Amino acid sequence: MKRFAFKMRLKPGCEKEYARRHAAIWPELVQMIKDQGVSNYSIFWDKETNLLFAYQECSKETNSQDTTNVDPITQKWWDMMADIMDVNPDNSPVSIPMEEVFHLD
Repeated sequence: MKRFAFKMRLKPGCEKEYARRHAAIWPELVQMIKDQGVSNYSIFWDKETNLLFAYQECSKETNSQDTTNVDPITQKWWDMMADIMDVNPDNSPVSIPMEEVFHLD
């Protein structure tokens, strides 16, 4: 199982809306993420910097931030989230992978 962590930036004042949208995440998006082999997926918010820190475990070579072969469900989610996050031209969130420097089981 591969561990994958990344960070994203939330636009100021959008904290409650971000949480609201994720509380109502679409079941088909959840299933698609699981079908990609992603599990144990968490997103944390740093109030001081407005950075989002995400962690997930991946049983396949891909992760939820892979922008190759994006399915329509993911694209629709990205489009919906684009107004509250820093995004790339295709509306994918600007995701900065983080290097693992320590792990303890």
